[in-house]
Amino acid sequence: MRGLLCASALAAALACPAPAGAFTLLGIHLWGAREDENRVEVIDPLTYTVTLDVTGPGAGLRAGLQRASSLWTGRNDPASGTGGLLSVARGDYRRLLAALYAEGYYGPYVSITIGGKEAADLTLAREFPQDVPVAVRIDTGPLFRFGTAAVVNPPPEQISANDEVGTLDSIGYKTGRRARSAVVTQASALMIEQWRQVSYAKAREADREMLADHANDQLDATLTLDPGRPAHYGPTKVVGTTRTDPAFIAFMAGLPEGRAFDPDDITAGQARLNRLGIFRSLRFEEAPEILDDGSLPMTISVEDRAPRTIGFGGTYSTIDGLGVSAYWMHRNLMGRGERLRFDASVDGLGASLDPQDYDYNLGVTFTKPGVLTPDTDFVTSLVGSKVNYDTYSERSVTAKAGLQQSLGRFITGSVFVLASRSRFDDDFGIRHFTKFGLDGTFQYDRRDNKFDATRGYYLAITADPFYEAEYGNTALQTTIEGRGYLGFFEDRKLVLAARALVGTYVGASIEESPPDMLFFAGGGGSIRGYSYRSIGVPFTNADGVSFTAGGRGIVEASGEVRYRFTDNWGAVAFVDTGFVTADPTLSGDSDFKTGTGLGVRYYTPIGVLRGDLATPLERASGDSRVALYIGIGQAF
Repeated sequence: MRGLLCASALAAALACPAPAGAFTLLGIHLWGAREDENRVEVIDPLTYTVTLDVTGPGAGLRAGLQRASSLWTGRNDPASGTGGLLSVARGDYRRLLAALYAEGYYGPYVSITIGGKEAADLTLAREFPQDVPVAVRIDTGPLFRFGTAAVVNPPPEQISANDEVGTLDSIGYKTGRRARSAVVTQASALMIEQWRQVSYAKAREADREMLADHANDQLDATLTLDPGRPAHYGPTKVVGTTRTDPAFIAFMAGLPEGRAFDPDDITAGQARLNRLGIFRSLRFEEAPEILDDGSLPMTISVEDRAPRTIGFGGTYSTIDGLGVSAYWMHRNLMGRGERLRFDASVDGLGASLDPQDYDYNLGVTFTKPGVLTPDTDFVTSLVGSKVNYDTYSERSVTAKAGLQQSLGRFITGSVFVLASRSRFDDDFGIRHFTKFGLDGTFQYDRRDNKFDATRGYYLAITADPFYEAEYGNTALQTTIEGRGYLGFFEDRKLVLAARALVGTYVGASIEESPPDMLFFAGGGGSIRGYSYRSIGVPFTNADGVSFTAGGRGIVEASGEVRYRFTDNWGAVAFVDTGFVTADPTLSGDSDFKTGTGLGVRYYTPIGVLRGDLATPLERASGDSRVALYIGIGQAF
């Protein structure tokens, strides 16, 4: 009988096996996971209600403390049972104290009760009902100010004027100032950066002492720095590249062996290499230690981008029609950052059905960076154009070659030698011009963003002297343009933007000058509401025929109020005005032309999409009442 029981038990065990991967015989676990190990404990969600009260001199911090409290920010989501609620509550003590210290309150009282009991005293054995009341009570205590704000081993006070490093006073690390905890950390980082600016690459914070004097509501803070040794650049190693010459990367980084270490050199080198556009990723790494000879080896890690790229663009105006453009570029032609780019564009689509009325541009540009110095580029181009404006039509071919030079973080300049052959058809008749000259540009750019500035300013000066062989004239065109931006409110959502341009042309008479070197106004980048390059000066020829010609002086001004009301949408109100004169001294008869209107902006990861609706205030015969402009980027 006993054998039958055993056989029956064995059959039952085999007929009802344990979960896959485990085996149990007669209640004895042989292998695999135990049955109880496969059980998942289900924790019932626990709902709660929460109040957060703030008293004391810092009661105005209520909103910030609410953001710091996970109990408050997660109040609409149930906790993971008793353990989850207690964990969040206990973490809130630390988070709330940190938020108070950050504002300069070092003597607060923080109480967090769950069901009337202090959270710090509760254990997991405590069970709570649903909708258990949670109360957070905070007394901020008095505001503390710095009693002592000291630095042991401070950096030298005299640093280069080119080093844009703040001061302890500018960040508030000073006796009598509000003792925010973050200010101490900022002061440490600032002092270390100042040591690095004078070649102490491994300066560090050795000690930090912060004592709260509750009797006097003061915080005594002392930072002790260890500057280490001065360093100079050692060898620069390049890793990760497969297409680009490592020696070229090291040259463009601009960190020659033996030069004294300066973090601004590294920042400039990163910007210079990023401008090449040939790297997917780029990282400068300092060696962990300064070598015995005082050198600091550097490593540049890069990842190459695909060398070929294409791009497209477009604009639209109800006056000038649709414009489309495209380019193809090889951005690392011979492994040293050389760029070969082909551009093509067609404008005026829709304004006419005749392809002869469209504007065509076709060009090729070759750029070789790092000639002479890491900041010098050689650029040469060949461009052919056929354009039709209200005031003239042009067919031309222009060749240019020259150098572009970066002179620090904010200044760039360029000088090109050019030659062009052009044919113009206007009210003077058909004229041909052969031009040889120079094209010089100087730019000083302190904008925070070149394509969507919210603060800063920009200055550009151009000078284009040339000799025209058909009429034997020498002339000079110069312009000065300035732009300024001022942002307001959080994240500078409101921006006031202004632009002004003044230009003069001296030398040849209007009738013997190439129209593209004379001044015209009007269009999306000039005075909106008027056709592109349609505003000039009245001119009467020898036959007594009057028409609009280019001028020898110009003044333009624009103002915009930009407001970004969501992450993606913004609105603009603008006014553009200006005049063109026949006299290069800007004197003589001239008519102001003004356009005004409203616009919309749509912000995308690739740039700002612009739509402007403008009306001319001095509308002449042939001018539209309203003009719509659509393009990419801000108007200026």
